[in-house]
Amino acid sequence: MAEYNITVARSARKELESLDAPIVNRIILKIESLAEAPRPAGCRKLVGKKNLWRIRIGDYRVLYAIDDANHIVDVIAVRHRGMAYK
Repeated sequence: MAEYNITVARSARKELESLDAPIVNRIILKIESLAEAPRPAGCRKLVGKKNLWRIRIGDYRVLYAIDDANHIVDVIAVRHRGMAYK
């Protein structure tokens, strides 16, 4: 499988900056692993969204889009589970 490039939206970067270092490290490792497997075990496609996926990291969710044609994973949001889908 070809490796995907990861892009992170400015808003997702700001959300990461507001979190504590230990959880940020866990989230970044998981985001980096999306380059090898953009649809890892446990990921879910969001219902009602054309091309939006999510992965869980503890109480946080990473929302991202996959562009298979250009091999890009675009991280859109990193949010606490209570705010992830609003």
